[in-house]
Amino acid sequence: MPLKNYRWFIEYFSAEEGHLHGIRQVLFSKETPFQSIDILDLGSYGKALVLDGRIQSSSRDEFIYHEMLVHPAMLAHPEPRRVFIVGGGEGATLREVLRHRSVQRALMVDIDEEVVARCRELLPEWHQGAFEDPRTELRYLDARKYLEETSETFDVVIIDISEPIEEGPAYLLFTREFYEIVRERLSPAGVISLQAGTVSLNDLECYAAIQKTLEDVFPMVAPCWASIPSFALPWGFSVASKQQDPRHLTPDDVDKLVADRIAGDLRYYDGITHQLTFLLPKHIRMRLLSQTRIIEDNHPLFTWS
Repeated sequence: MPLKNYRWFIEYFSAEEGHLHGIRQVLFSKETPFQSIDILDLGSYGKALVLDGRIQSSSRDEFIYHEMLVHPAMLAHPEPRRVFIVGGGEGATLREVLRHRSVQRALMVDIDEEVVARCRELLPEWHQGAFEDPRTELRYLDARKYLEETSETFDVVIIDISEPIEEGPAYLLFTREFYEIVRERLSPAGVISLQAGTVSLNDLECYAAIQKTLEDVFPMVAPCWASIPSFALPWGFSVASKQQDPRHLTPDDVDKLVADRIAGDLRYYDGITHQLTFLLPKHIRMRLLSQTRIIEDNHPLFTWS
């Protein structure tokens, strides 16, 4: 439900765990046909976009999330020109994509026009004018349906969506069938990147199941992670492709690619961070090795809500 009458916001991770935030101001709160939207000014993290009670990004640390989601995959491709963004309502994923000088077209498809409109209005620090860039094409559609029906191909597909909450807008974008659709829309050297849920010690099922599902579709899957303070838990990502493996890039390779291909300075991601990103602790590696579940349309995975 919208949070307009609350002074405190608790982001629940389970029935027994949550992260408590003081709310300085509620900037926007509304229930759309797809989800609840709240844009809050939080005491420790500044402005934050909250969808269905889950923080999507905050002004204090959004650069970590968005640089991680975009740049390892983009640099793994030899020359990304055509990029498809699934979701990404804040416009920050789009912002980071457009920093790559090779990009000629960035098509962003988000199902909820209200999210994009309010972020465009209230979170200009996120998008920084990316919606007005001539390379940007913005559509308000079901991204899965669009990819099923188009014959276009893309060099990079970035999946920036909320977690798979039951009856939410995203759970059918985490299945084997959806990843098969994405694979068919990739160019031969195409790469996909996605946020893959927490890598918390107490909740590895989502992350492990996503990696297993990707491995059933793509010959190369590179799970990775980052610490994003406003999320309160370590967070997982994954890069997958038909042939490109970002783990082959050395720190020097990454630093040279960043200098040659990306406009402006990055705040989080560089060669050393790239190396760290793909080094998973032993307990996570063991959990991935033991995972058997594959997420399917008729057997979806839902996170706690």
